[in-house]
Order: sequence, then structure tokens, then C-alpha cells
Amino acid sequence: MGHILIDILSTLTPLSEEEKHDITTSIPIRTIEKGTYLERIGDISRNSYFVIKGCIREFELGDGEEKTTAFYTEEDSAVNFTSLSNQTPSTKNFLCEEDTTIAILNAEEENALYQKYPRFEQFCRSGVEQMMGQKQDQLASMILLKPEERYEKLQRERPDLLNRVAQYHIASYLGIQPETLSRIRRRLVRN
Repeated sequence: MGHILIDILSTLTPLSEEEKHDITTSIPIRTIEKGTYLERIGDISRNSYFVIKGCIREFELGDGEEKTTAFYTEEDSAVNFTSLSNQTPSTKNFLCEEDTTIAILNAEEENALYQKYPRFEQFCRSGVEQMMGQKQDQLASMILLKPEERYEKLQRERPDLLNRVAQYHIASYLGIQPETLSRIRRRLVRN
């Protein structure tokens, strides 16, 4: 298997052998077991993760309960921007919901690559801007849509999650109780 980031960057620009070597040595690819935390609340984030295969769930704790705030699957980047950029303790957990293969981007290694190859920073910035736009859209839909509409949007846009992730995590992500999710699903099946 080649290095996914080399494959992606190669579609955007030709890469020298030296660039390919530096990417391979600076950004390791690892497979992490289901149930493993990549980051826990209180950790100071030093890495971001690009999901090659698998699923990472991001969640916070509120009122003693887990509140799922995001799922990251194939070709998503999981980043705790606040902790990473400010070097402050995280308020989030990142947990592998499946055996997950990821490219691990260490902030220091990434900055060294940017210093050596300034054009890489522009590609990464563009990806971050896209991701932030998606996060804004996700937040807006959580605020503006009714629970059933949020579920239907998830069904349309990320149907794979419905079979990969426990239903109580889906309910938490949608901001509803598991019983409400069951009622919504039954009602949609009848219609």
C-alpha cells in the first residue's frame, strides 16, 4: 500500500522522490484497535489524524453524559484545533469506534515539512478551510433542523454511519434520546 497523502498530493502537483521520502518518514500510517483513545479530555493535542479506513468518534462530557460531536471516517481529518493551536488541555475525546487506519500528522513534523516545502502549507490550508466550512454547515443544521430532519440529512449524507456506529451514539450526535431516534426510524419506515 502506498502512502495516502503522497497519492493525494500527487494528484495536485508532481512530487520529487525527496518530497515523497520526507512525507513517508514524517507522517506515519498506523492501524489502531477499536476502543483505543487517540486523545482524552485533559490531554494537550500534538497530532491531527487523517482517516484512511475506519471511524473515529469525537465526544465531550456534559452533565455526566457523553455528547457525540462528530464522526470521522474515510478521507476525513480529525483535529482538535483549539488544543493543538493553543496547547491547552482538550475538552474532547477521540475514540476509535472500529479498527482504524490513520495517517498521524505531528504538529512539529508538519511545520518542518512546511519550512522545507512551503507549497505543502497551501494544500493543507485549503483542506482545513473545507473542513471548517463543513463544521459550520453541521452546526447550522443542528440548530435549524428538527430532529427528524437531522436524521434524514444524516441518512442522505452519511448513510454508512447508520450501520457502523451504535444507535445511541447516533442519537447523541443528533441531540436526541435513543428512544426518540427509534420512534423517528419507525415513523420513516412506515412512510
